[in-house]
Amino acid sequence: MKPCPVQLEFRQLSSPDVAERSSRFFKTGKGEYAERDRFLGIRVPVIRAFARKHKGQPTTNVLRLLRSDYHEERLLALIMMVNRFERADYAGRSEIYEMYLENIEHVNNWDLVDSSAHQIVGGFLFEESRPKSSELESGELESSELKLSELSRSTNLWERRISIISTYHFIKKDQFDETFAVSRQLLNDEEDLIHKAVGWMLREVGNRCKEAEEKFLLEHYRSMPRTMLRYAIEKFPEVERKRYLRGDM
Repeated sequence: MKPCPVQLEFRQLSSPDVAERSSRFFKTGKGEYAERDRFLGIRVPVIRAFARKHKGQPTTNVLRLLRSDYHEERLLALIMMVNRFERADYAGRSEIYEMYLENIEHVNNWDLVDSSAHQIVGGFLFEESRPKSSELESGELESSELKLSELSRSTNLWERRISIISTYHFIKKDQFDETFAVSRQLLNDEEDLIHKAVGWMLREVGNRCKEAEEKFLLEHYRSMPRTMLRYAIEKFPEVERKRYLRGDM
């Protein structure tokens, strides 16, 4: 497909040297998690500045970027979507959320997930989880955990990462149930990138309420993957960390 004008302008910022380093950093080798991903070699601050400059792009161009073979163009699209989501009313946010899910196969690396999931998926589901007057009267409140649970059961690594990273929005609102529910779903996940993400979110819970994190850890720390536990207790006092790692809490 012929590049649109915004893609042609964006590609002028590329650097072969940066692209080569990015390919190694993001594990594009045979059998690695980002095998066959392609890079232009454009650094994140440059991408964010370009997104601000071109914030009025039509949705058709954003979709073309999101479906690009180039990693940085997909990141550019997601940053544009996040920026637009933050300014939008409910209808606009709903549209961006649906567009995100309809194109979720293109959110296919950890930085793409981490730059967009908690803002768009987490942001929208948090608003949806808040009781409206009609729901309070009927007692029928749709739980955000349903969608997150669906994503956490996906066979796709990146959808599972989206499920846990999305809960960061809830954490920042001092709401931890979603994080704990998804973490339970992912305790036996085989992927290191999931172990790190779950541990990170549990650590963020602890930054807000250590008591809540510790209650979860005391129930699960002996069975969770070592990397997940290390990330979760990273900011604990050294003596306490050692006790968790020895299994004698």
